[in-house]
Amino acid sequence: MSRIVSWVQAFASSLGGPGLFVVAFLDSSFLSLPEINDVLVVLMVTRNEELMPYYAAMATLGSITGCLVLYVLGRKGGEAIVRKRFSGPRLETAMGLFQRFGVLAIIVPALLPPPAPFKVFVLLSGVTKVPWPRFCGAVAVGRGVRYFGEGLLAVRYGDQAIELLTANGPLVSLVLAVLGLVGGGAYILMRRRSTAGPAVDV
Repeated sequence: MSRIVSWVQAFASSLGGPGLFVVAFLDSSFLSLPEINDVLVVLMVTRNEELMPYYAAMATLGSITGCLVLYVLGRKGGEAIVRKRFSGPRLETAMGLFQRFGVLAIIVPALLPPPAPFKVFVLLSGVTKVPWPRFCGAVAVGRGVRYFGEGLLAVRYGDQAIELLTANGPLVSLVLAVLGLVGGGAYILMRRRSTAGPAVDV
């Protein structure tokens, strides 16, 4: 497994931004490549700090595209495909959180690193037929906060950002979760305002 991870990292690094897109797409859809993209974002930003927004954006777009694949599978396959891939208390807990918090149940797992579950919420979004623009917006907020946050850490701390993420994972995750909740709340508020439309004077 370590050889595969090393090969994927070398392959993505040689491609730059497109490599980040491909790894993020695969990790968010067919494969599980935990934390590889996080490391790649930090490494690439460290080498070329001025391209931080580009690298973070490519990782975010790749993840959104990969998530859309699972979303479509959930939408077409229904609850049966979710129960086939996930089972037991983990699925029931995810369903309860999704029903209670809606898109926030997508945003928060999207920005947290493994082993926080995420794909089950993506599939549930398709099963419950969450409108795809709202779904993409939620993933964009979560992944965007995550990758841009890691990019900023790389700009600030360089190679030490990886050690910082490893040594202070829970604290970094908590900060990202708070930022994600703030961003998610702002996103939901903007959607509600745009849906309500401008006030009409009588």
